[in-house]
Amino acid sequence: MVLRIGHRGAAGHEPENTLRAFTTAVSLGADMVELDVHICATGELVVIHDETVDRTTDGSGAVAEMTLRELRSLDAGKGEKIPTLGEVFSVVRGRVGVNIELKGFGTAEPVYDFLMRLFDDGSWRVDSVLVTSFDWGMLRRMRELSGETRLGPLAYEDVIKALATASELDAYSVNPYHRRIDTAYVSRAHAAGLRVYPWTVNEPGDIRRVVGFGVEGVISDYPDRV
Repeated sequence: MVLRIGHRGAAGHEPENTLRAFTTAVSLGADMVELDVHICATGELVVIHDETVDRTTDGSGAVAEMTLRELRSLDAGKGEKIPTLGEVFSVVRGRVGVNIELKGFGTAEPVYDFLMRLFDDGSWRVDSVLVTSFDWGMLRRMRELSGETRLGPLAYEDVIKALATASELDAYSVNPYHRRIDTAYVSRAHAAGLRVYPWTVNEPGDIRRVVGFGVEGVISDYPDRV
């Protein structure tokens, strides 16, 4: 089975990285939702892609310099608010897995603390969460903190190097840009014991192409197309 992974929820249908986008992804049959985390000025883990709020809200400013209250005052689209990581996990619990992308600087430690609380109290299983990042240093830090958390290096141009990094990290997957892979790449990843989750695959022809390569999951703004 190829996992349907909703990119930023279901970003092709709803405002990205909002509770509305994540619940829509679930309703469209996603098996997992992907999201991005930053730390705001008051220390909370918030779900937003960019370092600033300018593109995705009606506000302006750096996420790291804004309090949670200030972030909450913004409209993230269709009246939605920027959610905390805890809110997203509460909304999708028991329905889909979650792929957390470490986006903001220094997010490895607080995400580790967050996940350990969930794993320890039994509200989430380790195999329901994948932690990814383009910043492989943060993934190395996550591995130092936890030997059990599933990791997956993200890659755009350096997809071959990502394979070596994934092996070094004892990662669960490698997450390359979909136009930089082929059947040989996927076979090489499989030989290393890695699953392949390409991003962000939106067009039906591209989805068919990567599925034909033998990938285990497809990250898409339109999980219903996978």
